[in-house]
Amino acid sequence: MTLRLPKAELPAELKESMIKQLGAVPENVEVLWHSPRVTQDNLEFGARVGAWDAVDPGLKSFAHMAVASQVGCSWCLDVGYFQAQNENLDLAKASQVPRWRETTVFTPLERDVMGYAEAMTNTPPTVTDGQYAALLQRLGTQAMVELTAFIAYVNLATRANVANGVTSQGFSDACEIPLAKRPATSREGSTA
Repeated sequence: MTLRLPKAELPAELKESMIKQLGAVPENVEVLWHSPRVTQDNLEFGARVGAWDAVDPGLKSFAHMAVASQVGCSWCLDVGYFQAQNENLDLAKASQVPRWRETTVFTPLERDVMGYAEAMTNTPPTVTDGQYAALLQRLGTQAMVELTAFIAYVNLATRANVANGVTSQGFSDACEIPLAKRPATSREGSTA
């Protein structure tokens, strides 16, 4: 897939900030810059979402990567895995998110969070009362609200990247453990 819009030239200050954060300018930001207002609002909201702290960072990382894998956002998987390394999360686990159903490295809670992320991502969503109640009981009200809003935001970001033709930039190449590939088989209940 190729970018569906050409990259726009970013202001020098924003470009420097992106390079400082990630080591390169994210192509999704360059594409969005055709509307600076949308880009600025997106970056600000993304930073606010990233600052939420009621949910364990590892759980949020796994949820984000599960959504990205399901939607097919290679950019989000790439940068998500890179960020997991930079946040000192468990890379052995993070590398396996695309095949989380087939591996045994995840705890029951981590599996339930990724299942919830996928259920929210399905079209239409397939979240069940039992699935929600089980997570609510373990996470608590504040964390459940945060997790749900976080997954909804990630869906916005991943789907925008895919629609704009943004793909992996190789951020995760710096990680020692290669990122697993999602199995080619169809997912039960997945229609995204």
